[in-house]
Amino acid sequence: MNPAPRVLAVLDDLLRAATHEERGALWQLAEQGRELDANLVRLPPGAEVGEHQEDVLDVLLVVVEGSGRITTPDGVLDLAPTTAVWLPRGSRRALAAGPDGLAHLTVHRRRPGLTIKPPAASPATSRVTSQVERPAVPPVASPMPYDGGGGEAPCMLDRVCPACGRLSHDPEPVFCSRCGERFA
Repeated sequence: MNPAPRVLAVLDDLLRAATHEERGALWQLAEQGRELDANLVRLPPGAEVGEHQEDVLDVLLVVVEGSGRITTPDGVLDLAPTTAVWLPRGSRRALAAGPDGLAHLTVHRRRPGLTIKPPAASPATSRVTSQVERPAVPPVASPMPYDGGGGEAPCMLDRVCPACGRLSHDPEPVFCSRCGERFA
């Protein structure tokens, strides 16, 4: 049976239902079998997503409400409603909301399931787990910070976004590049 087209969300309704201070993903495409990911993201007035780089996927960002700017090594791109911006994989950028906040839709190819693969077997890693691959899940509670002693950290939970579960490639993430949530 072929899937049928259908309305999944009315973005104006989602934005009206959320407060202007709400930050992060207000809606996510979650249909089974999809080949795309999409998120409606809101940043409150003056909020920023620090400089980051998406190494795997091109992203289309479409502004639906408010204003802001994207800062790249090549300059500043002003954002206003109906602006569509292509963010090619490998590009560095920072995002900032204007005085009225910024709501935008991001669309990109669906990410494969996240996995954490330990390095080659060593005495330190052989004690961590007997599984070679395990899907990453958002932590229920904040993990203990890694103090840097004794080699690499045994896991990367401190690099998993608490809001959307994305694993950051940045060793010391400040903001999630998918939803804009601040790391603890």
